[in-house]
Amino acid sequence: MAEKRIHLWIEGRVQGVCFRMYTEEEARRLGLTGWVRNLNDGRVEMVAEGDEETVGRLVAWCHRGPSHARVDRVVEREEPHRGEFSTFTIAYGRGGEADGACR
Repeated sequence: MAEKRIHLWIEGRVQGVCFRMYTEEEARRLGLTGWVRNLNDGRVEMVAEGDEETVGRLVAWCHRGPSHARVDRVVEREEPHRGEFSTFTIAYGRGGEADGACR
């Protein structure tokens, strides 16, 4: 199956509800690589890589989010697969990230 890279910006009530932590858990469970971070404007940003079908499953999950979140909009941008990550992590200190209670 083809490898895929997706870049997402998730809007709604997505900070202060452990969205990053649950996204990291879901991505790792699916065997994907990449990162997720909070942005100062209240959105969550994510980059994920893996096989096309599995990346699609994570994107579908991000449209729902964890139980305490409210996802209003997900902006998706497909990018060339780079294979630059070895795991999926929560990114800190990148792009004016806002800190949150759940990692």
